[in-house]
Amino acid sequence: MKFLLFVLLPCFVFAKVHYAKVEPYESVILKSAVSALVTDVNLEAEGSVVDQKRVIYLDDRLDKINLKTSNEKLHTLHETLKRQESAFQRMNKLKTASKSQKDNAYYSFSSTKTQYLDMQYKIAQLEDSIEKKSIVLKQMYLYEIIVRKGDYVAPGSPLARVVDTNRAKLVLFLDAETLDNIEKKTVYLDGKKTDYKVNKVWKVADEKFISSYRAEIYIAAPKGSFSKLLKVEIK
Repeated sequence: MKFLLFVLLPCFVFAKVHYAKVEPYESVILKSAVSALVTDVNLEAEGSVVDQKRVIYLDDRLDKINLKTSNEKLHTLHETLKRQESAFQRMNKLKTASKSQKDNAYYSFSSTKTQYLDMQYKIAQLEDSIEKKSIVLKQMYLYEIIVRKGDYVAPGSPLARVVDTNRAKLVLFLDAETLDNIEKKTVYLDGKKTDYKVNKVWKVADEKFISSYRAEIYIAAPKGSFSKLLKVEIK
């Protein structure tokens, strides 16, 4: 019996070997939030990390004209609003003024205030539309620009694929036995012990690997290129 235990004991520390590709932490398809003509794309930025740079420009000419006119109207409404508010305050204090006169002064003031608030809302919408027509990336890897100059896009149209290369992940498919007490197990990469842990596990078996569960390990971004294949052991 002692001999049998000695032979079987190494089986308990045996770890299955997996191979996983170093992938970017996140890959996202940017989609248009508006309808517009594509007026410019920065194809030279593809395949590089872009920071505070516009890569796609959608036509915002009419929006900017409308915004300029709306701001001028807002200024006029603001001046009118101040005068009508002052007139209403004076009228409201006059004991000789009739109820009808006071009501008319209030309605004029209230109507102008509503127009003023509506114009503020319109300006906010125009500013938002203009902002959404300039696709500016902040410390993101531009993998691909999908549209081209002269294309017309609608809301939901794919514009570009961007990748978060500040972090990386390894995607594995593990069996139930490996997942048992997974939080207490150690991750080895290319035979070297690490402080990494299995960060996320899907609770439903994978559709393709029906007896395995998808799992992800989040690691530091590689100094070189992504897509390197690593040997992964969890024990």
